[in-house]
Amino acid sequence: MQKRTGPVFYILLAGFLVVIMFPFFWQFIASIKPPSELFGEKAFHFITQNPSLENYERVFTQRPFLTYMWNSMVVSTLTTLYCIVVASFAAFAIARLNFKGKTFILGIVLAVSMFPQIATIAPIFMFLQSVDLTNSYLGLIIPYTTFALPLAIWNLTTFYRKIPSDLEEAAKIDGASVMQTFRKVFLPLAMPGTFTTAILVFIAAWNEFLFSLTINTEENLKTVPVGIALFQGQYTIPWGEIAAASVIVTIPLVIMVLIFQRRIISGITAGAVKE
Repeated sequence: MQKRTGPVFYILLAGFLVVIMFPFFWQFIASIKPPSELFGEKAFHFITQNPSLENYERVFTQRPFLTYMWNSMVVSTLTTLYCIVVASFAAFAIARLNFKGKTFILGIVLAVSMFPQIATIAPIFMFLQSVDLTNSYLGLIIPYTTFALPLAIWNLTTFYRKIPSDLEEAAKIDGASVMQTFRKVFLPLAMPGTFTTAILVFIAAWNEFLFSLTINTEENLKTVPVGIALFQGQYTIPWGEIAAASVIVTIPLVIMVLIFQRRIISGITAGAVKE
């Protein structure tokens, strides 16, 4: 079946893109405006009369923004690696092995992911404080797994279930053990889904705010969301610097998605067509 798209489709598509991209466009315009154009009537102008990169310069010269970026990169990367390794084994066991209670375990994972952060922040902070892990990278990685690991397990379980059972049976006939079947058969086939899950976990850890705000209070250990939220001026809130920092923060995520876009698409569409 071949259907040609009409003008209504392109009009709706253009409108959808405008709605989606407008906040990012407005943020970028605000980042290159001088302070005099951020308030009053000029604040609603789509084009600035005096574009400037001073806000970007101040972000790096007057703020420890590179430290924030480094902290977020370290915590998000380590959280992603840990969650993907653990979730790969857990998802394989839940999806392919027969044992009692695996449905219950999957339900527990879902229940943990549904707890709001505000309900768990107090006991988590008290525990980390008792073991002297506040103001540290590990003190953020541990609570980050409370929402990142359930997300990884649920996503990877779906991908492992989509792999044909004939491959598993062929591996058993050839004398492969469970670990060999997992490592040589399932892990390579689930790689697109693993990449997709890793990116989702990384973005979730990169954007996390409440745990980082509560656990790491020292300036040199704050992450990007907390650092931007706590930007302070002498007499007013530096909206231009906040906008510039927000634009900078999105660049690593955009680059990562562009690099791995093929794997992301193949991972998202895995199992969509049943052979």
